[in-house]
Amino acid sequence: MTPEQIKLVQDSFGKVAPIAETAADIFYDRLFEIAPAVRPMFPAEMTDQKTKLMQTLGVAVNNLHQVETILPTIEDLAKKHVGYGVKDEHYDTVGEALIFTLDKGLGDEFTPDVKDAWVETYTLVAGAMKSAAATVEPPKKGFFSKIFG
Repeated sequence: MTPEQIKLVQDSFGKVAPIAETAADIFYDRLFEIAPAVRPMFPAEMTDQKTKLMQTLGVAVNNLHQVETILPTIEDLAKKHVGYGVKDEHYDTVGEALIFTLDKGLGDEFTPDVKDAWVETYTLVAGAMKSAAATVEPPKKGFFSKIFG
């Protein structure tokens, strides 16, 4: 990512942060609309989840200029998500919901350059998460795997 892209992402997120609740609503509404099969991966009550989403985004965005400092946290998060059943294709759907949310939240300020910067950012983060998740063996399912490991 270029310094200009980092600035675009940070500046645009600064405009989304004041409407964090609304942005989280838009994000999850869109995610569950385009991927209803992921809804069971989330708690019934989404308030805390929405707060975590916006906080995590904030930390990631604020540290883009030193991305190496957030990579271990991002990788740990990805490994944890494997246990929830998250697969590679889910990252693409989340990215789509994120870009949709930013477009709705920023309106005319979601310029092509801002969009490109966010796509680059998300591609970087999702790539790191997918790589980390690939190192984790998915949880075993079924009666015998629970008994015999």
